[in-house]
Amino acid sequence: MTTKPDLDEVVRICQELIRIDSSNYGDGRGPGEAEAAAYVVASLREVGLDPVTLEAAPGRTSVFVRIPGADRTRPALCVHGHLDVVPANADDWSVDPFCGESRDGLIWGRGAVDMKGMDAMILTCVRDLARRGVQPPRDLVIGFFADEEAGGESGSHWVVEHHPEIFAGVSEAISEVGGYSVTVDGADGTPKRAYLLQTAEKGILWLRLTAHGRAGHGSVPNDENPVVRLAQAIARIDAHEWPQEFIPSVQEMLDGLSRLTGIPYAADLEPLLAQLGGAAGFVRGTLRDTANFTMLDAGYKHNVIPQDAHASLDCRFLPGHDETVLKTLHELAGEHVDIEILSQDIALNTDFTGDLVTAMVAALQAEDPEAEVLPYCLSGGTDNKALSLLGITGYGFAPLRLPPDLDFAPMFHGVDERVPEESLRFGARVLARLLATC
Repeated sequence: MTTKPDLDEVVRICQELIRIDSSNYGDGRGPGEAEAAAYVVASLREVGLDPVTLEAAPGRTSVFVRIPGADRTRPALCVHGHLDVVPANADDWSVDPFCGESRDGLIWGRGAVDMKGMDAMILTCVRDLARRGVQPPRDLVIGFFADEEAGGESGSHWVVEHHPEIFAGVSEAISEVGGYSVTVDGADGTPKRAYLLQTAEKGILWLRLTAHGRAGHGSVPNDENPVVRLAQAIARIDAHEWPQEFIPSVQEMLDGLSRLTGIPYAADLEPLLAQLGGAAGFVRGTLRDTANFTMLDAGYKHNVIPQDAHASLDCRFLPGHDETVLKTLHELAGEHVDIEILSQDIALNTDFTGDLVTAMVAALQAEDPEAEVLPYCLSGGTDNKALSLLGITGYGFAPLRLPPDLDFAPMFHGVDERVPEESLRFGARVLARLLATC
């Protein structure tokens, strides 16, 4: 028997969560997650559940609750989200980023996509289970982490290190950035809907490059200018062509997409990737290691050549490539540029097989019978990285049936983030079905 969540509630909860500013600037600034965590706690207590809160630092609050299953001898499932969001510049938006406004059937605001929409689906389904006194087949550990958008040092990694007992008996987990649909042109001439279920994610290297040189007056020629040395290193790294490699999840996704569309990809991937619309960017990011510069910092006065110059580099590597990527970057940076690792996290890769994968596919196809489900690799990262340190296998499964004309994937960390109300209702139905059957 499947649960029947309140499908208006999922929309309301999404709106109310968006209206709580939980921006994470990654440097300790921002409001933190305490207010959002308090909202989650109140929502769970309202239906008789007894959540626990954990604080890595003042205001950096994560929330957990365990729901006993019918068969407690089975390994537990963790269903988790995160409560923080990336900052939003209100001047760039069509609406107040924290308005949670409903417009034309969509909920607008920072977090609608990443990931307060999924948080709302989780809360809705859990509240439904509790109201009706329904036991899931196995224990569920429900989690809402702080600090995902800055690598989880005050969130998932801190909880895993200091409170691993929260995840006692957990073998698998599901979270964000998977399960959403893309619509492609079918080989038979009709549109085909495919859901991308995340089974892998790239590793993360956040690096700081520091070029050293000789300080001096801006009017005097200087062949040891650190700004120039840094610029040359940036140009070399940016021009580097990282080798293409298809890990199993990527290969299987491309094969499935080729079968659906009838488009071969042996010679040229672009016609096939173009079928994915905005999601193509995520897929392109999984075809090879990547290194993108994001911030620059040098000097303190217009007529002074500084002694150092700095740049921030965001690298994402395929499974097993971390050492090779670092070695390559050191060679490209050159002798006058040091590389400091600010944050490093592992790559994940698991098979598109097993009982949980079967249950996720079945839950999707029960609500969308003609759907295809394909594995894929995420070019970014999730809190599943931290859980993997406890031996927990993680998947990205935030199910959303999306309109073909909605350019969804670019809204992750983008401007005018929004999610269709009907997509949230669909996701709540799928997630409720999964939690009742897995």
